[in-house]
Amino acid sequence: MTRQPMRLTKELVDRVARVVPDEGYEAHIPIFSEEDYEAHLAAFLKEGEPLGDIWVFAYGSLIWKPGFAHVETRRGTAKGWQRSFCLRIVRFRGTRARPGLMMQLDRGGSCDGLLMRLPPGGEISELRGLWRREMSAKPPSNMPSWIEVTSGPDKLTAISFTANPAKDNYVCGLPNEEVADTLATAAGHWGSGAEYLWNTITALEQAGIHDPHLWELQEMVADRIEAMPATNRY
Repeated sequence: MTRQPMRLTKELVDRVARVVPDEGYEAHIPIFSEEDYEAHLAAFLKEGEPLGDIWVFAYGSLIWKPGFAHVETRRGTAKGWQRSFCLRIVRFRGTRARPGLMMQLDRGGSCDGLLMRLPPGGEISELRGLWRREMSAKPPSNMPSWIEVTSGPDKLTAISFTANPAKDNYVCGLPNEEVADTLATAAGHWGSGAEYLWNTITALEQAGIHDPHLWELQEMVADRIEAMPATNRY
């Protein structure tokens, strides 16, 4: 089926782009130290490291900006998990004054994404970098988990970063209207919410994965950006 082009274009994304300084975390928030990262990774692998290859399941930004070496990529489906804009953020793609939203893998539904196999013999080195990219504050909002992913006839165990419902910035079940409002206006030192959504959908479509929920959101975000007066985009 021939699909219409995205309503959320790069030109619309660029309209809401702006330079935002990194405010950092508030002083009371504990941050992972190098020793914390090493201990956390060691404990995680001790609890569930599979025999043989180690795979990472990418569902969002890891698809278009993995940041780790991998030697094979396969389509995969994680049943019982779904993409969800359930992480409220005040850094990265949001600020304390205008919080943003980012996707996590949350319980429920089904999620199509990409399985990436880490290089044999280099898995620990790649995971060290991935741990530092995905987690910063303690306890983490993005929890590494071993999940089952189906790829063709195979069922593989993979690492994926999943939502932590115990965190106070976990916001499950937001209406699409609120999500779209936030993505159209929030930005941080990593970029805007609109850019994050555009990058993710573009990468998914290039991989042959169509997410109807994200497609609906991009239309809503495009509508909001188009309706913004030039002087009120921030």
